[in-house]
Amino acid sequence: MTFGIGVFQAYFEKEVFYGVPNAQFQLSFAGTLIDVMVSSAGPLFQIIQSRFGVRTIIAIGALMMVLGLELAGFTTQIWHLYLTQGLLFGIGAAFLYVTSLSVPSQWFYRRRGLSFGIVTSGSGVGGVVLPFIITDLTNRVGFAWTYRILGLMYLGMNTIAFFLVKEKYPQNKKIKVAEDGEEQPAVSPPTLREIFDFSIFKDSTFLLWMVASVIATLNFFTPFFFLPSYALYNGLTTTDGTAFSAVLSGASCIGRIGIGFVGDRIGRINTLIICSIISGATVLGIWMIAYDYNTIMAFAIIYGLFSSAYYTLVSPITATIVGIQRYPTALSTMLLSNAISSLGPTIASGIQNNISAPPYLIYKVYTGATYLLGSLLLLGLKIKMTRRAFTKI
Repeated sequence: MTFGIGVFQAYFEKEVFYGVPNAQFQLSFAGTLIDVMVSSAGPLFQIIQSRFGVRTIIAIGALMMVLGLELAGFTTQIWHLYLTQGLLFGIGAAFLYVTSLSVPSQWFYRRRGLSFGIVTSGSGVGGVVLPFIITDLTNRVGFAWTYRILGLMYLGMNTIAFFLVKEKYPQNKKIKVAEDGEEQPAVSPPTLREIFDFSIFKDSTFLLWMVASVIATLNFFTPFFFLPSYALYNGLTTTDGTAFSAVLSGASCIGRIGIGFVGDRIGRINTLIICSIISGATVLGIWMIAYDYNTIMAFAIIYGLFSSAYYTLVSPITATIVGIQRYPTALSTMLLSNAISSLGPTIASGIQNNISAPPYLIYKVYTGATYLLGSLLLLGLKIKMTRRAFTKI
């Protein structure tokens, strides 16, 4: 759904809120709120999961997503989208996203990178399909019924997930260990103090990893949000904008699987550094001069293939840095820090609207520069951990 927001944004800019001052900036914040909610849910997820299990998380998340979409169909002011699409849908999406990051690590070890690549590629699959669904539905029945239909679709898909997702080591159930034929006392769910291990904040390596990741992903979503409206600005059609969103997401889907596969072989931090450099170079070298259909499409393909490396590798890299015991707290903290990254498109939009610069120039420069700066910090992280620039990690 997040990758379909760009299509909704282009539609709202052109058809619903045309002529509203700073509409592009205001609408971008609705999409940003989703990412802020997704990034902020880690600690709450840990508490609920440890008490009630993953299926409760899925049920709550699915209901909030559906409620957010159904209510968004009644939008008459931009701020309505903040409450519905941003907050309600965002919190629901957050619970399902964190579930997708926490459960696979219980079942996979050697091919953990590939497993996370496959799991996270699902967002890319949705990104291929959703732009066409949203565009076709809005043209046929309007945005209100489009939101309502999407809500029913999400309800059906998440109902299937509710019955299929299973934890290998559920924390909420008391476990009885049989030894020599005798049952041992049950192990109770962890206390709040046991859930959060704040010693990670004394780990300088983890802190460097967190700062590097925030900067490297500060504008990951900017092309996803603005490429459809960028197509309209350059004289292309809404269909072309939808195609760019679909290709961007489809390439991201393929890229995530490939990134996970490569990360297991050459090292996950190595893979993230390489992908961050390529992503920054693609923005500054291709998007900067992309004004026609073919060039924009080339940018969408290359950026989509490499840009999502962090979201594929954040979980296994975090586990490598802090160890499995501190992993739940570290992952929650990483996701919480990503709330800063989620503000990237809104920050870029605010700068773009308040300085004298050609349209979309700030989006391009800001996105490319943050990727390259982040890659330098990641290289520093690797050297700190291994004392070498060339080694597998």
